Amino acid sequence: MRIGVEDRFELVKRNTAEIIGEDNLKKLLKEKKKPVVYWGTAPTGKPHVGYFLPFLKIADLLKAGFHVKILLADLHAALDNTPWVVLEKRYDYYAAAIPEAIKAIGVDIKELEIVKGSEIQLKPEYMFDVLQMSSYVSVHDAHKAASEVVKMGDNPKLSGLIYPIMQAMDEQYLNVDCQLGGTDQRKIMVLARENLPKLGYDSRIEIMNPLLPGLIGKKMSSSSEDTKIDFLDSIETVKKKLNKAEFVEGDSDNGVMAFLEYFLMVVKKDHKESFLVERPEKFGGNVEYNNFEDIRRDVVSKKLHPMDVKIAVAIEISKILSKMNQEKLRKLAEKAYE
Repeated sequence: MRIGVEDRFELVKRNTAEIIGEDNLKKLLKEKKKPVVYWGTAPTGKPHVGYFLPFLKIADLLKAGFHVKILLADLHAALDNTPWVVLEKRYDYYAAAIPEAIKAIGVDIKELEIVKGSEIQLKPEYMFDVLQMSSYVSVHDAHKAASEVVKMGDNPKLSGLIYPIMQAMDEQYLNVDCQLGGTDQRKIMVLARENLPKLGYDSRIEIMNPLLPGLIGKKMSSSSEDTKIDFLDSIETVKKKLNKAEFVEGDSDNGVMAFLEYFLMVVKKDHKESFLVERPEKFGGNVEYNNFEDIRRDVVSKKLHPMDVKIAVAIEISKILSKMNQEKLRKLAEKAYE
């Protein structure tokens, strides 16, 4: 059953940090039957459960009637210091793992399309426009735009400055109405909005989801094993990693609770399921929750112990990961990350 414009708008907006061009989004939903949005990621380190946050937003966009393109930006990975010799193998892993992960949260992916970055980015007209935009963008602005996304270091390579210009151009050559990204992408999105019109192209609507903190209180990182849970982690490994997570009793401000609020409880609500915390009778017995605020309340009042929450979250994560084709992904990962 097709939902109305307002409901579609609210579905796109829920759990976002910011949308640049909200009025344009409402107009787009009224005027275009099948809008197109893209989310891009560079096949660098192994994807982890932090990716489930944009995947959940992709699910919202699919439900709201969008066609979703996922750009696997292999050239961007090289520009961000991934060795050229492993690009193809890492692309293969991402191309298999990402649809598996999105399906695992119960999403129909018939309107999902995987696009390989180099297949559009090496076309002469694309590179001509990249060069053209480079004549409008200062070194300072390119560096500022890339600073939260690219590993710049003390002596940044020229490739890191090309990265945001190419990402801006992707919006045009993917022929999309919107881009989805984390809040760390904001400066690149603004650079795109400011510079695409200089080449005669339209600026796009920019949709940003918040970034989840890592398990040790920092941003989840594909390159840091301690801050992430990998798609291929076993239930024992998931429990072990969550056991090390920062979670002070009575304090709800941590990565485990953020993951519960923005991902697990949203999925539970969408599927009309409750979140089960299993405990021995001497500690109060099992308890079920249907909304995040009740969990937060019991954590803050110390009725719910951090370890009970961690174990319950570990079980839920492992249930999702078990729905993915682990054997196939493991073989691809061995080649990509040997």
